[in-house]
Amino acid sequence: MSDYAISMPIGPSPQALRRPMARFRKRGASLGLSSGNKVELLRQVQHGFPFETLLRLEENSGLPVAALAAVMGIPERTLARRKAAGKFEPAESERLLRIAILFEQCVELFEGDVTAAVRWLTTGKKALNDEAPLSYARTELGAREVEDLIGRVEHGVFS
Repeated sequence: MSDYAISMPIGPSPQALRRPMARFRKRGASLGLSSGNKVELLRQVQHGFPFETLLRLEENSGLPVAALAAVMGIPERTLARRKAAGKFEPAESERLLRIAILFEQCVELFEGDVTAAVRWLTTGKKALNDEAPLSYARTELGAREVEDLIGRVEHGVFS
């Protein structure tokens, strides 16, 4: 992982703190993807998401593009190249989908309250070694731990 990704502070932007209520009925909806079908999502990941999907997640979550790119492990210069090309590589698309799904699960946990979801995702949790869930989700294994934590919170298990 690059130094950029590690040193990038992850926190809600002022816009994120003013987000309205939202519901994302299908996986990837926060990215502007129309199909929550796993087969179609897999095809889209393999093809590479358009750059606009990152901008849509920024719009829906209020999290700055730079913070999202840091969690994806994409340095600033690479991000600029992806923007110019208009498309992400498949591995980058998969990481973006991972972040989006966690965001969507968290919004569901907070019954559509985007502000509460973003605050939860960007605040250190004791169960994650005092690391913010979004930061912890930089790896697939970390993302699964965050999903498990969301499930425990959802079911009222002390974590």
